[in-house]
Amino acid sequence: MSTATTPAPAPTAVTTAPEPRGARLLRWWPAGVLVLLAVAPYSALPVPGLLDGPVGSPGSLQLLATCLLFGALATGYDLLLGRTGLLSFGHALYFAAGSYATNMFLLEAGLPFALAAVLGLCFGIALAVVLGSVSLRVTGIGFSMVTLAFAQAGSILVSRNPGGLTGGEEGRAAPAELLPSWLVGIGNTANLYWIALAYLVLTLAVVRWAVRSPTGRVWEGIKENERRVEVLGLKPYGFKLTAFVLAGALAAVGGLVHLLLTGGSTPQTTTSDFTLSLLVMVVLGGSGTRWGPMVGGILYTWADHRLGDLAGSGAVAGLPAVLRVPLSQPLFLLGVLFVAVVHLLPGGLARLPSRLRRSREEKR
Repeated sequence: MSTATTPAPAPTAVTTAPEPRGARLLRWWPAGVLVLLAVAPYSALPVPGLLDGPVGSPGSLQLLATCLLFGALATGYDLLLGRTGLLSFGHALYFAAGSYATNMFLLEAGLPFALAAVLGLCFGIALAVVLGSVSLRVTGIGFSMVTLAFAQAGSILVSRNPGGLTGGEEGRAAPAELLPSWLVGIGNTANLYWIALAYLVLTLAVVRWAVRSPTGRVWEGIKENERRVEVLGLKPYGFKLTAFVLAGALAAVGGLVHLLLTGGSTPQTTTSDFTLSLLVMVVLGGSGTRWGPMVGGILYTWADHRLGDLAGSGAVAGLPAVLRVPLSQPLFLLGVLFVAVVHLLPGGLARLPSRLRRSREEKR
């Protein structure tokens, strides 16, 4: 007796719709933005309202370089807050360490700039290792309070000007004669701008590599549930210390760049208020996102500079008192901007594209 067998249906090929050309090109927008930023010093394009003068003018390049610097610094700080779930109030300490240590090696030891920069960076990293080892012995709000205590101690030490090393409340100017000639003078502002841009690219690359590494996946697990990471047989302390030291190293490099941009070390960079500004930048842009902290840092820094000009402008001076008084306070304007973004865009500016796409899909 023969049984008829039904032939199995032929497997159907799974075809995927080709990706639209526009979507493929959109992937390359970071490279396009980088090219535009790299050639900015050659541009004479005026941008009224955003910059005081043409893009390539020294004043505009100085502001743009400062924005790039703090965009990178906020990105490095997000390694702690957004990637590992560590709320540090002492991150400014390592930024200041890179600046002050390099400056002291130049002024006190008379070392060449390259050697002083390397030693300043090593000092910042060593400080992050020592203080991070102590701070991470506690968790949660305890960790935040310990980092705040270290930051306050560092700020007091700088203001006391021990041995005349820090300059106290006046800070210390960098010795122009010991700096490379191509980094000194208003005519070399473009070189300082490119250094700030290189620092931003370096920070983005390091953070991207670190987050996608096996260690970065453990950081994500620690942020979600540290106890679960322990159950898996991993020790969170070492991974958290790695994130702390890496973020501190990036901050120390930023302090070195800030020293070159401003021509000296300033005590304002040692305060906990400085770290709180970084926290606002990260939350404004979007904590834990790829581009959010950078965007938040750039926007906050630009607003901090430009809103001060707006507050002192004649347009504000001519307003009624009920409007003139609040609008003449830059911090008030920054606060309103921050509250508006947090309220209207939960998750920060980085979530705006996805929210717009979701809104369009719902309308369809």
